[in-house]
Amino acid sequence: MLRCVFRHVPFFGLLQLAQRKSFRHRMGWFRSACKGMSVANDNQPIPWYTYASAAFLKDRIRPEWSVFEYGSGNSTLWWAELVHKGKVISCEHEAAWYEIMRDRVPDHVELHYQALEPEGNYSGFITRHPNRFDVIVIDGRQRLACAEYASGALKSGGVIVWDNSDREDYRPGFDLLQQQGFKRLEFTGMGPINSMGWSTSILYRPNNCLGI
Repeated sequence: MLRCVFRHVPFFGLLQLAQRKSFRHRMGWFRSACKGMSVANDNQPIPWYTYASAAFLKDRIRPEWSVFEYGSGNSTLWWAELVHKGKVISCEHEAAWYEIMRDRVPDHVELHYQALEPEGNYSGFITRHPNRFDVIVIDGRQRLACAEYASGALKSGGVIVWDNSDREDYRPGFDLLQQQGFKRLEFTGMGPINSMGWSTSILYRPNNCLGI
């Protein structure tokens, strides 16, 4: 176990992290770091978001919601478990990863392969679905282009979950959504696998489905 962790964290933090009551241990960080997969302590799939953002969302998600994801993975399985009476539609740009995920998703998940622009229409794929979504997750490629489509595909109370939102090159997307009336709630801290923290943001408007 420790040999795995040496690859991910500085030595001075090892003793603290090794304590069974440490935050990282309780959240399953050791397991996720060693497996290189976003999982909890019980080995169940969790999203590769910051722990705080996932915990905030989990308490508010309703089973009948509809969710659209740009990018697929363990987050797809996590959303599928929580919206088991609803629908998850996930758009994946990597053909090899799509083939892996296709055999893992349950029946109420629609997993689609869509090449990136200009050959495909990855960011605009969401427009093929006439129904609006409660949640749109921006956690794949071409995120600025995805943001341009997101607000028009949301229900009136829908929200956007945008991972790695601390990256400066995504600021134009946040500025665009702010002009459309969205506010931004940012969760910065630790998450699965990575030894360094990052940010996951929720973008919302008044009277949103999360009650923010």
